[in-house]
Amino acid sequence: MARPTTKTELIEAANTEFDRLRQAVANVEAQDRELPGACDDWSVKDLLAHLHAWHELALGWEAIGRTGEVPAVPAEGYTFAETPKLNAAIHKRTAQDRWDDVERRLRASHDAVLAAIDGYTNAELFTKKQFAWTRSTSVGAYFVSATSSHYAWASKLVRKWTKLQASARRSD
Repeated sequence: MARPTTKTELIEAANTEFDRLRQAVANVEAQDRELPGACDDWSVKDLLAHLHAWHELALGWEAIGRTGEVPAVPAEGYTFAETPKLNAAIHKRTAQDRWDDVERRLRASHDAVLAAIDGYTNAELFTKKQFAWTRSTSVGAYFVSATSSHYAWASKLVRKWTKLQASARRSD
């Protein structure tokens, strides 16, 4: 799927990739959802918690940015070069969360991100440097990264994990 360049394309891509992710997750056996290995030592549940956390980050940036302030991006105390450390902190914080809670929060934050996107015009979403907080990029680019691109990445990992688990079962 081409990178979205309009609000309609962004919402469509976010929904399409979210549906693909949900389908990939639906194909994971219940007993496999929390086993490490879907992404290094992360489980499928951990991937979903990660996506939710990045939704929350993006929504926080957007909310602060709308006030004219410049948020700490990606998070307070982290630079984009330190994203692995931030992701590790997210994982540590969410590792004990229950599957149902993670799944529910992800659906809710997906809807919240779509609502935020809907509050912008095409020009506001995709004009670089439109808002001070986005620096040299656009708010749309942040939302693409937090939705469709991130979902596609996670879906690929989940599908690969599901195949590996099925293969392991066949060889037992």
